[in-house]
Amino acid sequence: MTHSKTKLALGVAAASITMAGAIVSPQAVAGSKAQHHAEVHAVQTKVDYLEAQLQAMQAELSSLRTASSQSSADAQKVQELDQWMASMKSAPAPKAPHDNMLFFRGGYAHQNSQRGGTLDPSDSTALDKNGALVGPIADKDGWYFGAGFDFGLTDNVWGMLDNTDVFAELMVDYVELAKHKPNGLSSNITLPVGGGGTGTYTIPGVNTQSATVNILRIAASPKIKFLKGSNFRPWLIPVGFEISVVSPPSDAITVTAPGMQFGAGADYKIWKDIAVGIDARYHYAPGNVDGININGVTAGGYIGIGF
Repeated sequence: MTHSKTKLALGVAAASITMAGAIVSPQAVAGSKAQHHAEVHAVQTKVDYLEAQLQAMQAELSSLRTASSQSSADAQKVQELDQWMASMKSAPAPKAPHDNMLFFRGGYAHQNSQRGGTLDPSDSTALDKNGALVGPIADKDGWYFGAGFDFGLTDNVWGMLDNTDVFAELMVDYVELAKHKPNGLSSNITLPVGGGGTGTYTIPGVNTQSATVNILRIAASPKIKFLKGSNFRPWLIPVGFEISVVSPPSDAITVTAPGMQFGAGADYKIWKDIAVGIDARYHYAPGNVDGININGVTAGGYIGIGF
C-alpha cells in the first residue's frame, strides 16, 4: 500500500513536473524567440549601418575618381598647350601675304601720229616739219617691252573700301617704232651751184648714221586692285605721271616730254605667287614736243612674281 502510494506520488510528481515543463517550455521558447528576434534586429541594424557606410565610401571613392580623372584631363590639356606653345616658338615666323609684285610686260604699241624726221639744214627748201630731204618717219605701229613693280600702300583704300588694294606702281617701258631711219644729213647732199651759176653739185653727207625710232617711258602711278584674296584681280590706273624720252630728238633737239598715262587690266594667279595678266594703257602728252606727237596706246600681257 505504502509502496503503491509512493509510486503514485512519484507518478503525480512526475506528471506535475511534466505538466510544468509543458507549461514552462512554451514561455521559455517564446522568450528565446523574442531574444533571437532582438538579436537579429540588432545585427540587421548593424548590417544596414555598415552598408550605408560602405555606400557612402563608394560614393566618395567615385567622386575622388571623377575629380582625379578631371584633374588628369586638365593636366593633359595643359601639357598639350605647353607643347603647342613650344612648337610655335620653335617654328619659323609665318610670312606675310605676297601682295607686292614684280612684273615684266610686252606687246603691241601704236602712235596716234607719225614721227617727224630730222630736217636737213643744208637745204633752204626744207620747210616741211616731217623733213624735206630725210623724209617723214611714217611708221606708227611697233612693239614695247618693259618692267616694273607694285608696292602695297593699303588693303582697304584707307578704310573706305574693303578687299581693295592701292599700290604704287613704278614702271619703265621701251617702245620701238622703226629702225635705221636717216638721222641728220643724208649720205649724199645735192646743193645748187652758187655765185650766179646754174646747176647742182653733190657732196658727201656729214652724218651717215641711221637712228632707231623709239621712246623710253618712265611712269609712276597709283594702281587700284580689286577682289583681294581672289586669284583673279582686276585693276585700274585712274591717272599716272609719265616722262617720255624720244629718239631721234625733235628738230629743236628736245628729247624729253612730261605726260600722263591711264590704264586698266587684270591678272590671274596660276601657281603660288606667279600670276599672268593683260593690260592696256593710253599715253598722253598735251600738245606736241617741239613738233613730235608722242600720244599713243600700248596693249599686251605681263607675268608677275609676288614678293
